[in-house]
Amino acid sequence: MNPVGGEETAQSYRDFAEQARGSSACFTDWALAVAADPEVLALVESLPAAKRQPNLVLAAARWHGAPAPGPYDGLRTVLLDDWDAVRATVLSRATQTNEVGRCATLLPVLAGLPGPLALLEVGASAGLCLYPDRYSYRYPGHPLDPVDGPSRVLLECLVDGDPPLPDALPEVVWRGGIDLNPLDVRDDDAMRWLRTLVWPEHEDRRTRLAAAVDLAREDPPTLVRGDLNDALPDLVEQAPEDATLVVFHSAVLAYLSAQDRDLFALQMAVTPGHWVANEGPRVLPTVAATAPEGPPPGAVVGPAPFLLALDGRAVAWTEPHGRALTWR
Repeated sequence: MNPVGGEETAQSYRDFAEQARGSSACFTDWALAVAADPEVLALVESLPAAKRQPNLVLAAARWHGAPAPGPYDGLRTVLLDDWDAVRATVLSRATQTNEVGRCATLLPVLAGLPGPLALLEVGASAGLCLYPDRYSYRYPGHPLDPVDGPSRVLLECLVDGDPPLPDALPEVVWRGGIDLNPLDVRDDDAMRWLRTLVWPEHEDRRTRLAAAVDLAREDPPTLVRGDLNDALPDLVEQAPEDATLVVFHSAVLAYLSAQDRDLFALQMAVTPGHWVANEGPRVLPTVAATAPEGPPPGAVVGPAPFLLALDGRAVAWTEPHGRALTWR
C-alpha cells in the first residue's frame, strides 16, 4: 500500500465517520475501524481512486452479506473472505442513493416558482425525486397532500425559521433526468441495490424508497444516460416551452471535478428557467459566498448540512436526507 495514498484513503473514511456520526452508529464505527485496519485499507487501496468511497465499499460488502447494523468483525470477514466478489460489485455499480426525502426540503423553492413546472434532474439515478407533486408532506403544523388525497409516500420535515411553505403542491407537467447510469424502476435488481445503499439504521428511508419505487413504476420517468454537462442542452430542448423549466440536483456535484462543476455553473447561467442546487457548502463556492454564516447551534439540520440555493443564491440549510430545513 502506498503510504501517502493509504493515509488519504484512511482520512476519507475518518471524514465519512464524522458525516455519519449521529445518523448511523454502524457506519461511524465501521468507517473508523477501516481507517485503522492496514489489511482492509490495502484492499480498498487496490481499487481505482474513484471507487474507494466509503458509501460504495460498505454497500458492496452489505450486498455480499455483511450484517448491518452489526459489529466491524462481520464487515471485516466479508471484505477479507469475499474480496473478489465485493470488488466486482464495487467496479460494476455506483453510489446512487435516490433519497426522496429531499423533496421535502426542495418543495418550498419549487412551489414558489410560477407553474406549471418542467422538472429536469441531473444525477437523477432512478428519477424518484421527479415526483414532488405526488408525495405527502408533514411539516410541523402544516400537512400537504396531492390533489387526489394522501400519498403512500409520506415525507416528514422539521423546520427552523420561516420557510415559505405552500398551501398546495406544484403542478408538474414534464419530468426528465440525466445520469451516468440511470436506473430503471422496473428492474428489481437495480432497486435492491438502491435499498442496499440506504444507511443501515434508516429503516424509515428504506420503507419510503420502496413506496416511491412502486409509485414511479405506474408512470416511469424519462431518463437519459450521459454526462450531465454533455446531455443537458439536448434534454432542455425537450422541455415544453409553456412550462417553467427547473434544473435541480442534490448531492451530485461533489462527484465532479472542480472544472466540471464550474462548467455546469456556466451552463446554468445561460439555461432558461431556474436552477435549484442542494449540495454541501464546499461544492459550489460561489453559492456558499451568498450564505454569510452557517445554521445556528442546535439547528434542526444537524452538524453537516447541505446548502439549498435558487439561481445561485443560498436560501436555506438542509439536513442531507431531507429530514429538516433551516430557512435563512
